[in-house]
Amino acid sequence: MILIGTMNLTRTRQTGDFYCPTCGVTQSYRLRARRPFLTLYFIPTVPIGQAELFVHCDHCKSNWDPGVLNMDQVTHQRVQAEQYKDEAIRSAVLIALQDGDITEPQVQALLHLADMMFDRPIEREELGRLCSIARQAGIRPHNYVLTISKRWTMTQRLLALQAMFLVATASEEDLSDEMVKTLISMRDLLQLTENEFQIAIEDTLQYRVA
Repeated sequence: MILIGTMNLTRTRQTGDFYCPTCGVTQSYRLRARRPFLTLYFIPTVPIGQAELFVHCDHCKSNWDPGVLNMDQVTHQRVQAEQYKDEAIRSAVLIALQDGDITEPQVQALLHLADMMFDRPIEREELGRLCSIARQAGIRPHNYVLTISKRWTMTQRLLALQAMFLVATASEEDLSDEMVKTLISMRDLLQLTENEFQIAIEDTLQYRVA
């Protein structure tokens, strides 16, 4: 019986140093090529696809598109800063949707904080799209923040928490038990102490809509 199958072979094509966005400092890297091969008796014989190139950080083990080698530290930090703004605003949107339908005061709070807190103004139409995407995908605040907050700095975590709290308290109604639990889970996910949490909440006064 002839045994035929496929397997991926990965080879290093280049090594050097680069600015790793995950580590936040310069690290050594390997430019690697991964390509599928047809195997005969578990021995790779014939390539059956194009090689996929990726940059592998030797320190944190993250993989990146080769284009990362053409970006300097300043460019990376600028891109990350813009990415954070979008992530923080989306986190606040998910908080607004936690109890169901978003209220008009929460809409106004989101528009205000996007402009004043993050210098990233958004229109109602864009906000509506963000809400629709979140509803259709069934995205929950806990899962989203858990995924994206690991690369946030402490300052970014505190600011994002303030945005989430402002949206949660935008309506005049008392916070639901579910909303209270969600905010507490955000505190824990962002690895904030009780004191840091309380100070961040107290500092939200400067951002409230007049």
